[in-house]
Amino acid sequence: MAELHIIGQIVGASGFPQNSLFCKWGVHTGGAWRLLSGLREGQTQVDSPQIGEVAYWSHPIDLHFATKGLQGWPKLHLQVWDQDSFGRCQMAGYGFCHVPSSPGHHRLRCGTWRPLGPWQDRLVQTFVGGGPQLRSPDLIYTGADRYRLHTVASGTVDLELNIVLRHFDRYGVES
Repeated sequence: MAELHIIGQIVGASGFPQNSLFCKWGVHTGGAWRLLSGLREGQTQVDSPQIGEVAYWSHPIDLHFATKGLQGWPKLHLQVWDQDSFGRCQMAGYGFCHVPSSPGHHRLRCGTWRPLGPWQDRLVQTFVGGGPQLRSPDLIYTGADRYRLHTVASGTVDLELNIVLRHFDRYGVES
């Protein structure tokens, strides 16, 4: 079987109006992909930068997949959350990016967005906290009903990924 190694890190996030941020992440693949080692999902620590607006996480990612086909190439989906001074967590942004298909070192910037509710929800969010969230996180990386959502852009998440391909030449894929 062809093998894909993803070794890297979620570096951090910038451009969010909130300050104390953490990230929940996961990997989505098609049915032909099998995870040999590593965790399919995880969560970073909370970073509250004292200077500047960049939250640094340096959260490691180390995944090893096997596959017989290219369909369903892995995607990283991200959920950035804000933790306020009372310990409450609020959604700050959703995003996803495709894992690069060429071997080597890659720096990725993943733009994020969050749902924008009606003005009543925004007023409640200002005073009470919370805010609209997706019922199904699958909408982050599938385009099924995402076009119907009203959203607003959030910040960006920076990733560094090293991609190693093995035995793809046996299946007619040149690297």
